[in-house]
Amino acid sequence: PLTSILDGITRNSILELARAKKIPVIEERFTRDAMYVADEIFLTGTAAEVTPVRELDDRKIGEGKPGPLTKSLQDDFFRIVRGEDAVYANWLTPL
Repeated sequence: PLTSILDGITRNSILELARAKKIPVIEERFTRDAMYVADEIFLTGTAAEVTPVRELDDRKIGEGKPGPLTKSLQDDFFRIVRGEDAVYANWLTPL
């Protein structure tokens, strides 16, 4: 849930993509310990776009590389922002 994070455009875009791909989305508070045992972690943001987290506090996350879920969302997001997916053309504003 939104408490100390920004309800950003990139975040909302990734949530929409995940739901469209039938990836369950649950927004809840979590502990640092839960992150240590996560299979994957990624961050979103205007500058970060979709950035995998490979380690946290010197602990490897998953296999220490972008996981399949992160990679899939990242690939889709980059394809959309390059204008290569007509389904999401409304996300873009040509300049």
